[in-house]
Amino acid sequence: MNNDTNQREVQTPANSFPTESFDDATEAVTRLSAIYEANISFLRDAFARYRRNEQFANRVRACYPFVRVCTEVNTHIDSRRSYGFVAGPGVFKTTVTRPDLFGNYYREQLRLLAKNHHVKIEVGVSDQPIPIHFAFAEGIHLKGDLDRERIFLMRDVFDTPDLTLLDDRIVNGTYEPLPGDPHPLALFTAARVDFSLHRLKHYTATSPTHFQNYVLYTNYQFYIDEFVKLGRTLMSHTDDEEQRAYRSEYTAFVEPGDVIAYNENLGEQEQEGTPPRLPQMPAYHLKRADGSGITMVNIGVGPSNAKTITDHVAVLRPHAWIMLGHCAGLRNTQRLGDYVLAHGYVREDHVLDADLPLWVPIPALAEVQVALERAVAQITQLDGAELKRIMRTGTVASVDNRNWELRDHREPVQRLSQSRAVALDMESATIAANGFRFRVPYGTLLCVSDKPLHGELKLPGMADQFYCAQVDQHLQIGVKAMELLRMNGLHRLHSRKLRSFAEVAFQ
Repeated sequence: MNNDTNQREVQTPANSFPTESFDDATEAVTRLSAIYEANISFLRDAFARYRRNEQFANRVRACYPFVRVCTEVNTHIDSRRSYGFVAGPGVFKTTVTRPDLFGNYYREQLRLLAKNHHVKIEVGVSDQPIPIHFAFAEGIHLKGDLDRERIFLMRDVFDTPDLTLLDDRIVNGTYEPLPGDPHPLALFTAARVDFSLHRLKHYTATSPTHFQNYVLYTNYQFYIDEFVKLGRTLMSHTDDEEQRAYRSEYTAFVEPGDVIAYNENLGEQEQEGTPPRLPQMPAYHLKRADGSGITMVNIGVGPSNAKTITDHVAVLRPHAWIMLGHCAGLRNTQRLGDYVLAHGYVREDHVLDADLPLWVPIPALAEVQVALERAVAQITQLDGAELKRIMRTGTVASVDNRNWELRDHREPVQRLSQSRAVALDMESATIAANGFRFRVPYGTLLCVSDKPLHGELKLPGMADQFYCAQVDQHLQIGVKAMELLRMNGLHRLHSRKLRSFAEVAFQ
């Protein structure tokens, strides 16, 4: 990461890991794990000595493991999948991190590559240093044992994060390998992944290890309150056989501070923990043994938060994320409490303009749309004309100005009318656009909480009544939609719709 301007010698791990080739993905990941664990142990040991004020004559460096494949000819494969193959002949490579967290993911990606292209999987040590901060999964906790000068001098001994290596050029489609360099195998480098893992812990107050593959975002604490109630209920004992079978699908419920309640129906006992002061975007996790449970994050208000959290959740490669929240209804025929299923977006949030140009369409994904519509029908017990009476499919506009109503109405109202928008909020287009950018299937189901263009504003009494009546139902719909997506299978969810021309092999 850091340039050795003083040309000091570099101390590296004594363990030697020559590059080896594997036919089996499991063996390849085992090798990746051995390299990674040896190298971060080396860094941790060195840092422990640094904390004891030992002096270092040499810089200390350990590097990420890499995985590489080489294809020599075009291969005819079943391209109905959206991942597990490369576009053509060439060398494809990526650095990897945290095999303890991503082991199953790496095994699946590499298994498909080896199967589709009949190639060996090469594993070795890269030339990309592991920043000392990232050698500690939960971050470095100094607790006052290093003074300001000693902290400042860390960069003379250890590699620290280098922002030039943490960009999103691969994701954004702007990365161009230099002549002779390999093509990327994954959307994110190891350092970029580690950066986001640490940010997730900071923003959500839960470990990335608890995040599940299906993620709900909301902009209101009311939804979180209902999710917490649901999670604790599912962890509690029941004698009803049908309910017991359903509850037993979920193994634990995790709240901020990594406070874990285990499922009493599985014989587990509640684990005590200490909740912290609530973080900026608290996360809650309804866990399944295979990681296919549901995470819910309160992102608060605004597109900046929406972009921030999805930038970091994306490195976990979730199978889907959905926005559940409130919106302003823009049509006179809508009523408070009606649902809006977004099939298009007007992007006036501006936070992604530099990463994803406005001329890029953000399409509705049929698999997610169908799951959301089915979930609304099942939870409300409505269908046909009655279902359409409470749920409208249409364009959602997302803006970055919370008080847009205070502007001269003629301009915004004209634009909203021209775009055929039926609802307006501040987060949905951002979450959908970042889902498109990161190749994460996305969707939006909003609930109309006011109609500012028609004089129906939120009033305290009306709001309380509305929240009590609608939030619980809306959350049930979101949970049901995620369960339907899980049941439908990943081959349908991860379709080719989000692939670019020369897409990376890793999903």
